[in-house]
Amino acid sequence: MIEVKDLQFSYPNQKDRTLHGLDFAIPQGEIFGFLGPSGAGKSTTQKILIGVLKAYQGSVKVMGKEIRDTGPDYFERIGVAFEFPNFYTKFTALENLKLFRSLYSGRTEDPMQLLQQVDLADAAKLRVSELSKGMKMRLNFCRALLNKPEILFLDEPTSGLDPVNAKRMKDLILEKKAAGTTVLITTHNMQAAEELCDRVAFIVDGQIKLIDSPRELKLRQGQKRILVEYRQHGEIIKEEFSLEAIGNNDRFLQLIRENPVETIHSLEAGLEQIFIDITGRQLT
Repeated sequence: MIEVKDLQFSYPNQKDRTLHGLDFAIPQGEIFGFLGPSGAGKSTTQKILIGVLKAYQGSVKVMGKEIRDTGPDYFERIGVAFEFPNFYTKFTALENLKLFRSLYSGRTEDPMQLLQQVDLADAAKLRVSELSKGMKMRLNFCRALLNKPEILFLDEPTSGLDPVNAKRMKDLILEKKAAGTTVLITTHNMQAAEELCDRVAFIVDGQIKLIDSPRELKLRQGQKRILVEYRQHGEIIKEEFSLEAIGNNDRFLQLIRENPVETIHSLEAGLEQIFIDITGRQLT
């Protein structure tokens, strides 16, 4: 669905390039995450992919067509949700969706059904100026789905959401993936990336440092050990064991047989720590 080769970009009147030869490809139905600190080039890459910035070098093909050659019909096939949504604040949530729905010539979703999916049905007749940030984020997601897009571009999709609504949002994104929609997410949220993304790209200073699945990264960078916590004489005791031949480790078998085990955890690395180790940068 997306194929990028040697993508380079410079903003006018800036001496240094923002993007330095990015290469990546995203197949249909994949959730792909761009992870990086502020100013790394995530938003610039996304703006190129959605057709806002066309003065790039290299090749950027989306759905088989070079993005600089696309016309208005391209926007009939993609959905975009920025982190800071803009709506007509004096219109209600439903009025906003109906207005944006009218801009598409193809098939569209029922705005009221979308509001129900994100638990905003009761807020349908509220003006946008009355909505919280979290409610606006959910409304923004509805707007991105109006035209039944083949590709979704989401910027910090769980920002400002409480745990219940963040889970609802993640579930909806996974539903779209299951239906064949391709999703590109830019985020600082490592937990969301781990839960949602099939693969992630670490981008720093306009360069991709690594692309892989969160699972493979955690296994490769983590320790192949487990931590066991058990209770003995009223105290919590911790012991570590190598995963290699754990089923034949006499001490481990004796421990779990003779003591009340409270937790067992593998010691794989967290995605944020992996990012820091590989790039030498914090996700700020």
